[in-house]
Amino acid sequence: MVIDKLQIFRGEIFHCLADPADVSDDKSYEFFQDGLMIVKSGIVEAIGSAPELLATLPADIHVTQYTNSLIVPGFIDCHLHYPQTEIIAAYGEHLLEWLEMYAFPAENEFSDEKKSREIAEFFFDELIRNGTTTALVFGTVHRQSVDAFFSAAKARCLRMICGKVLMDRNAPDYLRDTPVSSYLDSKELAEKWHGVDRLRYAITPRFAPTSSDEQLAMAGKLLKEQPDLYLHTHLAESKSEVQWVQNLFPDSTSYLDVYDRHGLVTKRSVFAHCIHLSDDDYELMHKRGAGIAFCPTSNLFLGSGLFNLAEAERQKVKVGMATDIGAGTSFSLLQTLSDAYKIQQLRGHQLSPFKSLYLATLGGARTLDLDDLIGNFEPGKEADFVVLDYNATPLLSRRVKRCKTLKERIFVLQMLGDDRVVKHVHILGNEVYCRKGREDG
Repeated sequence: MVIDKLQIFRGEIFHCLADPADVSDDKSYEFFQDGLMIVKSGIVEAIGSAPELLATLPADIHVTQYTNSLIVPGFIDCHLHYPQTEIIAAYGEHLLEWLEMYAFPAENEFSDEKKSREIAEFFFDELIRNGTTTALVFGTVHRQSVDAFFSAAKARCLRMICGKVLMDRNAPDYLRDTPVSSYLDSKELAEKWHGVDRLRYAITPRFAPTSSDEQLAMAGKLLKEQPDLYLHTHLAESKSEVQWVQNLFPDSTSYLDVYDRHGLVTKRSVFAHCIHLSDDDYELMHKRGAGIAFCPTSNLFLGSGLFNLAEAERQKVKVGMATDIGAGTSFSLLQTLSDAYKIQQLRGHQLSPFKSLYLATLGGARTLDLDDLIGNFEPGKEADFVVLDYNATPLLSRRVKRCKTLKERIFVLQMLGDDRVVKHVHILGNEVYCRKGREDG
């Protein structure tokens, strides 16, 4: 529920203003050592220096103050699977074998509406506990999985995007639909949920190998009829997958071209992974305005490869951060940023902490075409934010004390942080989570 009054929050405040790849570091963000954020009816009204803004407010107004902490925008997860929550840390396989052995059997359980509701509630508890306030999420092929997801998200006032998975081939019989049924189900679900409160709908083919040309054409038909919907799928995650797509679609020039031929590459299309792309693929994504969900934790876990962030930057392709639960091994975008840094080190590309935080906030919002609503604290944006605790663990507390710059402190939070660092979470200004444990001070 949105609180219909002024709310005042004081503390260290950091938010991104631009992609550090496009401007100098000092112009990419705004930081207030002693900052104040004024929220009215769930929307940021003002942000700035606390002494200056307090002088404009009544002397007796209540101020919520966070000490030994950093206030940042709510984290944005650009790709994950809520039905795979219970198969995190499933051992020993690469992508295609992992799907057959673990993911497909788990997703079959979501034919049960009760199961869908139970996991949706747990899933959102985990997201919030880790500071994630917006996400782009896979359901399963079952309509009830999407209804359960959106019902739970609506009750919590979350900004979420989800869709029913489309699969009509190369998948177990118990998870297949048809081109016509996938179109009708997706259309009805979109009419039911898209634009309701803070919810959006995504047309969701799993990936090209599990959809026939006919099904992809029907997905394109729906996207043409309702161009404000999202398109959410996987692209070029592993070399064996890319080869499989080439065999299945011999007339296409690339994996991305399979989607483009069916009208599925738009400014609201988000492609997870994108590890094995050609220069032409990057160029096409930039031209269409499509975005990439960078999934470092799952890419390492499945041994899929190392994402080329520098090339995406060079070709001006939108990129957001993603946990990719359940091949990803943590709901924490802080832990995910830690793996992103290490992947870029292996590629010989230094990922700055400011760029990392950009990818998890404003970069994610831009990838999801939501940067007019979320991603930073500009006045008029929705007041979803997280309070990160510098004293969350003894090691973090000791390490932060040695930090000499803001850049170093943010980097240490990303390298050593996890769910324990998230002390408070606010949705539209309203506190929805407060971690129990170590105190401020």
